[in-house]
Amino acid sequence: MNSYEPEAFATRSSRCGTGSASVLQTEKSALNREERYWQSQWHTARLGRRAWLAQLGGGFGALAAAQLLAEEAAPSGQNLHGGLHHPAKAKRVIQLFMNGGVSQMDTFDYKPELIKRHGENVDIGVTAAATSAPGSMMKSPFEWKQHGECGRWVTNVFPHMAGQVDRMAFLMAMASKTNVHGPGSYMQNTGFVLPGFPCVGAWISYGLGKLSDELPAFVVLPDHRGLPYNNTGNFSSGFLPAAHAGMTVRPNAPVPIAHIRAPEFAKQITSQSERASLDLLAKLNEKHLHDHPGDSRLDARMASYELAARLQLSAPAVLDLTQETAATQAAYGLDDDITAPFGRNCLIARRLIERGTRFVQVWSGMGGPSKNWDNHTDIPNELPFIAKQVDKPIAGILQDLAERGLLEDTLVIWTTEFGRMPFTQGATGRDHNGGSFVTWLAGAGIRGGVSHGSSDEFGYQAVEGKTWCYDLHATLLHLLGIDHTRLTFRHNGIDRRLTDVHGHVIPEILA
Repeated sequence: MNSYEPEAFATRSSRCGTGSASVLQTEKSALNREERYWQSQWHTARLGRRAWLAQLGGGFGALAAAQLLAEEAAPSGQNLHGGLHHPAKAKRVIQLFMNGGVSQMDTFDYKPELIKRHGENVDIGVTAAATSAPGSMMKSPFEWKQHGECGRWVTNVFPHMAGQVDRMAFLMAMASKTNVHGPGSYMQNTGFVLPGFPCVGAWISYGLGKLSDELPAFVVLPDHRGLPYNNTGNFSSGFLPAAHAGMTVRPNAPVPIAHIRAPEFAKQITSQSERASLDLLAKLNEKHLHDHPGDSRLDARMASYELAARLQLSAPAVLDLTQETAATQAAYGLDDDITAPFGRNCLIARRLIERGTRFVQVWSGMGGPSKNWDNHTDIPNELPFIAKQVDKPIAGILQDLAERGLLEDTLVIWTTEFGRMPFTQGATGRDHNGGSFVTWLAGAGIRGGVSHGSSDEFGYQAVEGKTWCYDLHATLLHLLGIDHTRLTFRHNGIDRRLTDVHGHVIPEILA
């Protein structure tokens, strides 16, 4: 169902209030006006593309349209503070996704008992792991040390991130329903282990709309070596209107944004020929839109063409890092070949959010069993390899955001799809483990230096304060001013939501 159909608009908007009676009444009036408008508009032929966009107001979610209309009609001094249902603490989000399953007991989850029983065969109720038989218990081969005023334990694979722990709130007992990469990555991104569901960035784009007409609401910066497991399925809009899918930008590639300009060899393409083509395309699009009002794919393509035209002007400025000082570039690790690719992505992420992109996802690790966080064979050598690529850039972006005042309204999330086992796989590797892993958050609305939950004595299973992707997503939406139970989209007769039928905000980590 298309997001502009009156039925879909009325269904979803009925679930979207602010808690204020006066604003609710304003919103209701705005919704009624909007519904009447669309009921008549579907029967208006040959509406000009630019006029159509202008009347739409640049937003692609009915909820965002309702919010804008309510704000325009609200009494002086009354607004929604950037949220749909309550005042928002966060304005934008940067998510750092470590693809492959970060080993929690080699990074942030200190287990003295695992050290004590290193080399022993301990029965913890596992007869077979994801891809191997259980081996003996293996302590971390890395040095542990406490850091910050909070005393957070961190191994020496993250020497730079360790200096930022007082800004971080740790979820020490995250769990997943699966220990398989594809479903695990889907779950952590969309709340479901199956494909076809919208990811968190798409939901945020749909619910809150864009902060800028010059940049996408949702941008994805993949690892410079390739896409993660599930490829672009992790950034999909699912059954939401297609315009809410993440735009993939590759700052380390010769052409960072595909198809933004005509190829250099196409000399026959001039500004005049482009204008004529666009005029013809607009006429064809208008006819198709009139004949197929329920198809959001054309709507998304039309929007993408308009955005591409604007990106020809805005994108070069965002991607031009020569505007950054040498000190800033060094803080992100751009002066080191090992850290430069991920550091460049992190710096671009900061430049995107400060110019109006609402949700940026930065990936570390491509799909495959090597050179990412999927350390099956050799933890002592594989983990430092990938950890060094991200450690300094992540510390750099936190420090940079703080110094610029952006951390006050920007939420930063570091996560992975699942953890790893406390026993060996082969000689010194670790197998997949959905039972426990670590996620941390920093920035807007987060109480730094705290932790919530704990795993068992070996780091195998979450045992106290267990949290799921649903709770992480509920908390993220809460900080953006959204009640996760009220952001819904009717699909195949079901009012779908990011958190499905689960999820609780985690108050222990909130400021």
